[in-house]
Amino acid sequence: MSVCIIPARGGSKRIWRKNIRPFLGKPMIAWSITAAQVAGCFDRIVVSTEDDEIAAVAEAHGAEVPFRRDPSLADDLTGTLPVIAHAVRALGLSDDMPVCCLYATAPFVRAEDLRAGQAQLAETGAAFVISVTSYAFPIQRALLRDADGAVQMIDPAQMHTRSQDLPEAWHDAGQFYWAKAATWASARGVFEVGAQGLPLPRHRVQDIDTPEDWTRAEWMMRALQAEDRA
Repeated sequence: MSVCIIPARGGSKRIWRKNIRPFLGKPMIAWSITAAQVAGCFDRIVVSTEDDEIAAVAEAHGAEVPFRRDPSLADDLTGTLPVIAHAVRALGLSDDMPVCCLYATAPFVRAEDLRAGQAQLAETGAAFVISVTSYAFPIQRALLRDADGAVQMIDPAQMHTRSQDLPEAWHDAGQFYWAKAATWASARGVFEVGAQGLPLPRHRVQDIDTPEDWTRAEWMMRALQAEDRA
């Protein structure tokens, strides 16, 4: 078995209180908690927060909030690694306990993806297993646009290379990360110690950092729900 840790600070700026803002009928964080519950592979589902309202919402949806995160770990500059390292130490987890960091703003995460991540961690022995998805267009043909609107290629050498001849590129899907407790506690970078990617389809990946992202995510979720009902 394993532990799920959901980091959820209260000080989001671009989308105010986004971790508990209603997303298609329920608080955003509830989508992640429910997916973790359905996965059936966690001994505990723990939310790390400094915020009393987030803690209450998390507990109401079945997660534990056994400690409060220090405000120094909840500012705009604090990354995920020290937050999960703090949680691992606060929970007193054994070094070899598999721990999943699941973001509170990951409404598209599915239980089967979480189980697959745990299995890949066990089977490969990688330090981390992270959710990834592919870019829709070759990044080698990306453009820069200046203040006057003029554009130029980032890599002019790829000007005449066909898109289909360029290698596929991937990016962090921003949903979840698996590692052993000792790996998290070391607070060493994901790519510093080695990671494997668990591919997710692009239609189930959306970063939610701006109001535009939020609207797009709602459209995507409605479409997925309609497909599931069909």
